[in-house]
Amino acid sequence: VLFPRASSLSHRILRHKLPLSLPRHLITMVLGAKLKIEDVDVAGKRVFMRVDFNVPQDKKDPTKITNTQRIDGALPTIKGVLAKGAKSVVLASHLGRPDGSRIEKFSMAPVAKILEEKLGKSVIFCQDCVGEEVE
Repeated sequence: VLFPRASSLSHRILRHKLPLSLPRHLITMVLGAKLKIEDVDVAGKRVFMRVDFNVPQDKKDPTKITNTQRIDGALPTIKGVLAKGAKSVVLASHLGRPDGSRIEKFSMAPVAKILEEKLGKSVIFCQDCVGEEVE
């Protein structure tokens, strides 16, 4: 006779021999369940966030963003993390696919400018993701 599992989580707790006294959020972290950003204590911490800021640019002037929908979509999460007391938020994204070479029209600088305006907070833009400037 096969009995349905009472709960997938309780089965994994028993299988991994985790103490039942562990708080549920720790159990789910150990077992690989994803947490929502609202459930993470970010107070006083630096938060690294991957965002999709691959926004459309004006064909004649690539420094102009023609649609900020992707930036607008990330704002509630960024603002929420800052409101919960994060020391800083490091945002990572890309614009276009320049095949590993630096092409000025794919710079994230225009996105950083718009983000700063919409957040109402200073945004530090790094020209690169490696090297002395970012260390």
